[in-house]
Amino acid sequence: MKRNLVFSLTFLLIISSCTNKPVEEGLTAKNGMVVSAREEASKIGIEILKKGGNAFDAMIATDLALAVSHQSAGNIGGGGFMVYRKANGETGALDYREKAPLSASKDMYLDKQGNVIKGLSLAGAMAIGVPGTIAGIFEVYEKFGSLPIETIFQPAIDLANKGVVVTTKQSAKIKSHLKYFKLVNKEEILFQEEINAGDTLRFPNLANTLDRVMKKGKDEFYKGETARKLVDFIKDNNGIISLKDLELYEAVWRDPVEFEYDNLKVISMSPPSSGGVCLEQIMKMIEPYDINDLAHNSLDYIKILVEAERRSFADRSYYLGDPDFVSIPKEQLVGKEYLLERMSNFSFDSPTPSNEISYGNVEILESDETTHYSIVDQFGNAIAVTTTLNGSYGSQLYCSELGFFLNNEMDDFSSKPGSPNMFGLIGGSANKIEPQKRMLSSMTPTIVEKENKLFMTLGSPGGSRIITSVLQTILNVHEFNMSMNRAVNSARFHHQWMPDIIKIEQNSFNSKLIQELKLFGYNIDYKDPIGIVDGILVKPNGILEAGADKRGDDTAVGF
Repeated sequence: MKRNLVFSLTFLLIISSCTNKPVEEGLTAKNGMVVSAREEASKIGIEILKKGGNAFDAMIATDLALAVSHQSAGNIGGGGFMVYRKANGETGALDYREKAPLSASKDMYLDKQGNVIKGLSLAGAMAIGVPGTIAGIFEVYEKFGSLPIETIFQPAIDLANKGVVVTTKQSAKIKSHLKYFKLVNKEEILFQEEINAGDTLRFPNLANTLDRVMKKGKDEFYKGETARKLVDFIKDNNGIISLKDLELYEAVWRDPVEFEYDNLKVISMSPPSSGGVCLEQIMKMIEPYDINDLAHNSLDYIKILVEAERRSFADRSYYLGDPDFVSIPKEQLVGKEYLLERMSNFSFDSPTPSNEISYGNVEILESDETTHYSIVDQFGNAIAVTTTLNGSYGSQLYCSELGFFLNNEMDDFSSKPGSPNMFGLIGGSANKIEPQKRMLSSMTPTIVEKENKLFMTLGSPGGSRIITSVLQTILNVHEFNMSMNRAVNSARFHHQWMPDIIKIEQNSFNSKLIQELKLFGYNIDYKDPIGIVDGILVKPNGILEAGADKRGDDTAVGF
């Protein structure tokens, strides 16, 4: 740590403003660990490791298992990002984010008066971006895969045929979306039946789709029978994705965002995800302050994070987009002098209203329902993957013949600069809609090193709240000496510049603190949950400790 004062657990318990009782250490394992949104997926990932597979083999198997067991976010009809660190220290990132169709245009969601047509980018076939998941997992396999593709795919196929048991949270989510399923789909879909906790859902059509892809490879999804069926289905629902769109899709290897914070090295996702850049900005803005001299979730701790967050999200709205289409002044945005200037009007004595903060002066020569999983293998490789349909169940459009939901990722573009998307994020022209462009994301799969060794891997769903959830979890471990399980389960808060509101988790902060925040001048709103973080911590003795967030059905499995 950069400061001498290290809080003991006892002292933290005395001064903590959070009313939740601390959560003890999570599951530990010696060899390998998988933490994901569903027990079935985590078990399948671990079985791959036990068969001698590496973290990348387990990544593919876990991803496919989530497409079966967690269909509100796990997917083959969406896309995502992966950050990795190999045992030898080599790092990298894979972008398999969805893309805008060839027929897309910057005004496609506007009426004749130039106003956003409500809901058009959120539900139905016009909301769909070209899916990237299958391209992504085959890209991973071709570069890092070690087991036969059949060994990796077959567990998800078997799971789809056998079925998954519906959890209480899953049942409630399905029921909350029934009206949207009925509104969007022409025919009744599987998820419109009476589905209760304890029921078993089977997906034979999805099993058939995965089987074809396993046998025929990536081209089956982008050029073969599956591609043709998918395009016909989308066109039948008045969408614009064509066979050409699918044929042209490619996942892209990118350099991750890497930076130092204290004695940590943080490795996170680069644009078109805003996660890594925003995380670097925020952590560098708060680094000059003695964070661990502050009580966890205390008034001053919240002040400094909120003020750094609002400045970073303001920059996000203006400067960030798909680097293949726009020039991003990344080095200037994370430069020391620039960030010092951004924080120059910060004061513990008064807040800075968001309407007084614009993007910074730089000269230029993201779902609520996402899912994250973290894996560390017995060889020392680590991956962090965040994948999504954007909103819960994406566009709500379900292709029964193929067995999966399709994303509504087009809403992550700026339909109209200055107009908020479903997460309230305001976008600028850097993120305007253009054919073949990838939409800006908040996904923040992240790996952290300490003293040149793997320290943790983590990430979260939650739309714009992903960035702040990952940030607070890293700080919980590093600044406040929490176990990974306690870190991911601690109460969280969030600010994103606009709207000018601190969102906090209800019943997780004491009333005195909330009153102090209001008296200070902050607007408070309640949001449950804020992120669902899944992480793995490497303890000093090399033992892996999991953090599986209690906010979801998330489960860690190790061996």
